[in-house]
Amino acid sequence: MEEKRVVALGFFDGVHLGHAELLKKSKEIGKSINAVPTVLSFDVHPDNLVYNTEVPLINAPKGRAELISRLFGINSVIFMHFNKTVMQMPWQDFIVSLVRELNISHFVVGYDFKFGNKGEGNPQKLAQHCKEHGLGCDIIDKVELGGVTVSSTCIRQLLEEGDMETANKMLGHPHCLLETVGYGFGLGKTIGTPTINMSFPEGVLIPKHGVYITRAITEDGRDYPAITNIGIRPTVSSENKVSVESYLIGFEGNLYESTVRVDFYKYLRGERKFSSVEELRAQILKDAEESALYFQTFNSTDE
Repeated sequence: MEEKRVVALGFFDGVHLGHAELLKKSKEIGKSINAVPTVLSFDVHPDNLVYNTEVPLINAPKGRAELISRLFGINSVIFMHFNKTVMQMPWQDFIVSLVRELNISHFVVGYDFKFGNKGEGNPQKLAQHCKEHGLGCDIIDKVELGGVTVSSTCIRQLLEEGDMETANKMLGHPHCLLETVGYGFGLGKTIGTPTINMSFPEGVLIPKHGVYITRAITEDGRDYPAITNIGIRPTVSSENKVSVESYLIGFEGNLYESTVRVDFYKYLRGERKFSSVEELRAQILKDAEESALYFQTFNSTDE
């Protein structure tokens, strides 16, 4: 017999403090009723189709799944393709189909979750439906930080402004990019500051251009303080293509075609064009010193 599930239903972009309450409640309920805690999300933001408005994502689906697994221990994460059929489905039919296909015995949703045709489904209607059909339902209230409601919309704005530290407080964890390392031009290696090259997936929000204090975590779990430049590399390139280049302090080796997670901690400075690669190298080393010092302080205040 198929295992029953307790399903946290929502988009979970960024996996922030508000989402954390849903995920913790799902684990708690799952343990109490012997059900598999599961997250059901969508691959693209519903507003893209509903309002014909492109909403840049804080994390791509694989980044969301990694955060949910790493931070909350929920490994059952299902992404449904959001299309016109899903958008126009009556909310009752949407819930009934989910219950049937996933053997759901309990739902957990946020206070502002809307679903079904024209957004007619809401937490109150879902709770009533569950009560009538012998299912459980928990509605999680909003989470506030300093009097401001934690939301993906607010976090997107903070990332665009480069306010990484406030964004991370709302997230409850460092903002991160989980991607495959690509091939660059090899200039960093030539000047003694080798970098790894990544890019933001299509549809994912690019934070304010500039240099950030970061940590880089490799596939095998090694963890390095780093500095990361988001931008167009004006000193060495005339292209306008945005790249993500990270200098890992103390790393030696080759990470090409492996998956690396870059955790962002603090915006350090704006991207600028240097008069020479020697000047660029000197600035990279200076930024690296700041990163190392930041984590020495960060770790000492954590203890």
